[in-house]
Amino acid sequence: NQIEANRRLMWVIPLVILVNVFIIYLQFRHLPITLTVFAGVPVAFAGGMICLAWNSVEINTAVWVGFIALFGIAVDDGVVMATYLDQVFTRRRLTTVEDIRRATVDAGLKRIRPCLMTTATTIIALAPVAFSTGRGSDVAKAMAWPVIGGMTVELLTLFVVPVVFAGYKELKMNMGLADRHWQGVEAAGDELDPKGKVAALTS
Repeated sequence: NQIEANRRLMWVIPLVILVNVFIIYLQFRHLPITLTVFAGVPVAFAGGMICLAWNSVEINTAVWVGFIALFGIAVDDGVVMATYLDQVFTRRRLTTVEDIRRATVDAGLKRIRPCLMTTATTIIALAPVAFSTGRGSDVAKAMAWPVIGGMTVELLTLFVVPVVFAGYKELKMNMGLADRHWQGVEAAGDELDPKGKVAALTS
């Protein structure tokens, strides 16, 4: 049974990853942004593997089921961050690399709290499962630890997605390439109050 399950996972896991990429692409309709969001998945996978090693959990079918769940959850923060970055870049009038960096920082600061809430609720919900005892707890723990470890390390997405997003836009601007984000109408400082703090964006 274990061998048969491993054979199924050999095509199920790549299929899950491809479906993830496709769904993200449907949201943004832009491959570079899609890949930027998906960058959180390898980071989460690394965190899950570290957590498994730390807790001496053997790789089995239950562990891979946990990773499949993690891959779906891990892109949440990236989607939240990239969506808001896209909105801010669309509204602002970006003419220099400094404008891009300022817009990235402003947008990133506005989305830290929602991303932290997503991660915290996931970890808190799975903590009782990870520390459970009794019949069937081994299977439950094997599914919970990859998600907990992955979501903890996935907080790096708060930095990875904005940096990659801004780097891609800076590269296009330095190369003189056209981009729809160069057509904004708001000045670079329109969303900051006089004290320099980030003000809320109007929808």
